[in-house]
Amino acid sequence: MISEEQLDAYRVEGTRIRVVRDGIEDNDVIGIVVAWDDEVVAIRRPNRRIVKVKRNYIIEPASEPRSSNWEV
Repeated sequence: MISEEQLDAYRVEGTRIRVVRDGIEDNDVIGIVVAWDDEVVAIRRPNRRIVKVKRNYIIEPASEPRSSNWEV
């Protein structure tokens, strides 16, 4: 699970992140972190919709290569 400090850093810097949910790249959620709690993270996608995803998914900067260790 990603730390509070890392989520806050992504939010403050406005870093585009990727949420890897499974082995299919098309299922990734890309956007910016807007809020979170103990269980979910709210991501604003480029189309301005908000998506809530579980915090135990892989959350990484979208500028880095996609993680291949996607099993959650």
